[in-house]
Amino acid sequence: MKNIWYHLLAIMTIAIWGVTFINTKVLLQNGMQPTEIFLLRFIVAYLCIWTISPKKLWAESLADEALFLILGWVGGSLYFVTENTALELSYANNVSFIVCTAPLITMFLAIIFVRNVKATLPLVAGSLVALLGVGMVVYNGHFVLQLNPIGDILALAAALSWAIYSLVIKKVSSRYSATFITRKVFFYGILTVLPMFLIRPWQFPIEKFILPAVWMNLIFLSVVASFLCFLWWSVAVKKIGALPTSNYVYLNPITTIIASALFLEEPMTLMAYIGSGLILLGVFVANSDF
Repeated sequence: MKNIWYHLLAIMTIAIWGVTFINTKVLLQNGMQPTEIFLLRFIVAYLCIWTISPKKLWAESLADEALFLILGWVGGSLYFVTENTALELSYANNVSFIVCTAPLITMFLAIIFVRNVKATLPLVAGSLVALLGVGMVVYNGHFVLQLNPIGDILALAAALSWAIYSLVIKKVSSRYSATFITRKVFFYGILTVLPMFLIRPWQFPIEKFILPAVWMNLIFLSVVASFLCFLWWSVAVKKIGALPTSNYVYLNPITTIIASALFLEEPMTLMAYIGSGLILLGVFVANSDF
């Protein structure tokens, strides 16, 4: 496996993102809306990125600026709002499983739209094995699949938006630095979420920000999970490509279920352990060509 350090960077990013499900769940339980959580975490992350971002304000062309707008929308506001709203409407297991189809969707889109990408046997087989493992981990011995059309469609929209994000960011990463790309994603993420407040106005009371459960989780989501992780993800995609980086999304449920066991005292069954092993095997096989 080439560029091992960038693969490890992607794995560390996914490990942190897997824990954010717990942080977001706590904030939702404290009364915050998905749009409110997203807006605050991206505003703080945007302020952080300015401390290291170059002074260059705009892309080299209007076409590239439009690509950054797409990145901020599909990888920012659209992804997070659809995923978190889906969690409010549907079962968490359903949402987690559907969102983890993002690498498969990325692979299919790349095969269709990217000329030099082909569906190799290790890539397809590894992806399917990892997806099977995701299903075992997510349901964790409690297989109760109940469909909620609106919630599950929103979860699928989140998976599709992340797949598009993975491919578009690879397109611009050859011409722009990771810090510039990340700053643009934060800016356009904030810009595209603002119209959503016309539908669901801000409701969270200011005085509740003094609660440790609120401000501590917001700081983690903003500084670590947004500022640092989006920057690391941009670097990983730039160095090892969209498909191998996207495949690490399959690892997300492992860290989520471990965090749930540690912080929410939710049990981890034998099926979850087996599923975790299948995920690791599938990701290794899928990325063996890269």
